[in-house]
Amino acid sequence: MSPLERLYLIACWSYILSFHYSSSRRWTDRQRGDQFARAAKVQGLKSRAAFKLLQINDRYRLFKPGMTVVDLGFAPGSWSQVAIDLTKPRGRVLGVDLIPVQPPKGVSTIQGDFLSPYVQGEIKLFLRDPDRGRLRHSPLIFDTPDGQMDRSAVLDDAEKGYLERESQVAAAAAAEEAEALEQDEAHRDKCVDVVLSDMCEPWDPLDGLYKKSISNPYYRLMNTSGNAFRDHAGSMDLCRAALQFSYETLKVGGHFVCKFYQGAEDKALEKSLKAMFHKVHREKPESSRSQSKEAYFVGVKRLAKVDKDAVFAGP
Repeated sequence: MSPLERLYLIACWSYILSFHYSSSRRWTDRQRGDQFARAAKVQGLKSRAAFKLLQINDRYRLFKPGMTVVDLGFAPGSWSQVAIDLTKPRGRVLGVDLIPVQPPKGVSTIQGDFLSPYVQGEIKLFLRDPDRGRLRHSPLIFDTPDGQMDRSAVLDDAEKGYLERESQVAAAAAAEEAEALEQDEAHRDKCVDVVLSDMCEPWDPLDGLYKKSISNPYYRLMNTSGNAFRDHAGSMDLCRAALQFSYETLKVGGHFVCKFYQGAEDKALEKSLKAMFHKVHREKPESSRSQSKEAYFVGVKRLAKVDKDAVFAGP
C-alpha cells in the first residue's frame, strides 16, 4: 500500500469514527431528555420500549395469567419483561433473538435467526411441552381466590384412602390420554396465546461485534439503516415471517402484535391480518417517537376458520 493510499484510508476511518461518535452523543443526549427513557430507568425496565407494549395492552387487554407468549426479536428484553409480569403466575414467555442478551427473570430464550427453519423447529419443540418454561409449584398447594392456601382441602385429601387417591389419579391420567388422542395432529403446535414481533432487519455496526456491541445500547439498538425504502421492505418481510409463524402456532382467540415501518406495502399486510383476526388495529403508541416511521399492527382474536390463501396472497 502506497503512502497516499494509507493516508486516504486513515482519513476515511477518521471520518467514520467521528460520525459514529457524534451520533452516539446525539443518542445519549436524546435519551437524557426522554421522559419514557427516564421512567424506564426508574422502574427497572430494560428499555423505554416497554411502555409501547404497556400502552397497547392498556387498550386491548392482550395478556392474562397463565398465557404462553413468544417474543420475536426480544433483545434487550423489555417486551418480555412486560409479558412475564402480566402473565404470572404460571405464564411462560419465550424470547428469540440473533444476539446474546441477559433475559429478564423467568423468561426462556433461544438465540438464533428466527428466519431459519431449524430455529423455528427448536421454538416449536420447546412449546410442545406445556410445562417447559413455567415456574413449578408444589402439588399440595391449592390456589384460592384470595391467594391463600386452603388448609382444609389439604387435610381432607390426607384423610382419603390410598386406593381412592390411586383410582382418581388413574382416571385423570386416562382422561388426559383420551383428550390427547382426540387432538388433531395439525393443531398440536397451536399452543401460543400471544405472538409479539419487535424484529428489525439486522445490519452490521461500523465497529463490528468486538467493541461494546453487546453492552452498549447504542450499538445494540441501531434498528434502522437510514434508508426508508430498505427499512420498510425489510420490516414487511419480517412481519410476514412472524405472521406465518403465528398461523402455525397461535391458538384460536390468540393475539398478534408486530412492529413495521410505514410505507407502500403495509396496506397489503393489513389485508392479510384481517383475513386471520377478528379485529386489526394500527397503533402509534404515545411512547413511540413522533419522528419515527415505526408503527404497530395489533391482531386481536385469531379466527376459528382461516383461509390460508387469503392470508398469504400476494400484494
